[in-house]
Amino acid sequence: MERLNKFFTLNQRPHGAVNDNTWSYQEQEIPVLNRGQILIKNQYISLDPAMRGWMDDKRSYIPAVKIGEVMRASTIGRVVESCNDKFELGDYVLGLHGVQSYDISSGELDHNLGQSLIVPAEKFLSVLGMTGYTAYFGLLEIGKPVAGETIVVSAAAGAVGSIVGQIAKTMGLNVIGIAGGQEKCNYVVEELGFDTCIDYTSDSFAQRMIEVTSSGVDIYFDNVGGEMLDLLLTRINKFARVIICGAISQYNTTASTYGPKNYLSLLVNRAIMQGFIVFDYKDRYQEASLKLSKWLSEGSIKSKEDIVEGIENFPKAFNRLFNGKKLGKLVLKVD
Repeated sequence: MERLNKFFTLNQRPHGAVNDNTWSYQEQEIPVLNRGQILIKNQYISLDPAMRGWMDDKRSYIPAVKIGEVMRASTIGRVVESCNDKFELGDYVLGLHGVQSYDISSGELDHNLGQSLIVPAEKFLSVLGMTGYTAYFGLLEIGKPVAGETIVVSAAAGAVGSIVGQIAKTMGLNVIGIAGGQEKCNYVVEELGFDTCIDYTSDSFAQRMIEVTSSGVDIYFDNVGGEMLDLLLTRINKFARVIICGAISQYNTTASTYGPKNYLSLLVNRAIMQGFIVFDYKDRYQEASLKLSKWLSEGSIKSKEDIVEGIENFPKAFNRLFNGKKLGKLVLKVD
């Protein structure tokens, strides 16, 4: 077996968008395992907008990645060596094992999926993993959807947004998506079953949003932030729920973060705007997994994984999170 680990470390903290100096590619011999350890060969690495926030050295819900550390990322891989009685050779393992081809772990924080999977491995980083859990808990716990209500979902063709809208449809809501470009809008309506999707790159975006939300918005699931959030705050109904999942429009800004100017709409409409982190629901992941698996098997929801091959392509693949050149959940196939 090859004993060489290939990995990317954080070389310097980015100011604005990442560049060639952000990462350092390295190769290193894999050491001999100690008792209680397992060696995991990563198969797929999850690429998520949250990773950009993890690079900033500031107060957050999770410590920043240190300079020189392997870049943090969720992964799925298989055990290729084991000195741990709880893991056998060939077990699939989910965990935070970073942007690297191999990782040595104690297994304490890993989820052992066993020897075989009922769906392709990459879906455990998508609809059956943190992405799906984020959609599930954000919508159900904060959104508290009721049949007949109207929900707007930004980044509707993306990883989380695409799942949110489909779950909302299973619950009888009127679902309006926002996506960049007509191709993505067509995908959201024709493939995912949203009722409507508006192209935010269109000059008539704001006017179109006003037209399709003539009866107001009961739930806004926000993945974008900035001016889009500001616009939707003017469309909310009484007792609306605004769910702050992400703010991808702000992650690479070098200026001050754009704050909502229309926040008084929350007061007027007695609405709530609440942020959340999926880790807050870790004790209920099994619940979400069972429900999402059921919907997936029934065909009530679909998931699309946009797969980039080769760990050496990590920097270019990561940039696709922010340039709009992806559809669905972005995943890096290690080799």
